[in-house]
Amino acid sequence: MKIGWLDASEGEAFAKGLAASILGELSGATAASEAKYRAKADKALTRAQRQVEQFKASHTLNIYKKSRTANAFLWALKDAGCPEAYAAELTDWL
Repeated sequence: MKIGWLDASEGEAFAKGLAASILGELSGATAASEAKYRAKADKALTRAQRQVEQFKASHTLNIYKKSRTANAFLWALKDAGCPEAYAAELTDWL
């Protein structure tokens, strides 16, 4: 019973996929103007918000699983080269 409480693999997999999805949408926007980048980022986060809501509807996460999910999301962003401050901002959003 406790093992299920500690199994955060679904949340971690979701977080890594979500990070890849967000960064994939923003990858070509780095050379664009600030306004275009913000517009593209807002659109990507709107799509990501829908994914998060769907995940939350079908998965119940305890505090440990939420923490592991957020940590996996943060490190997926950092490992992909996302600036640390922006990665932290996105993780707070999640």
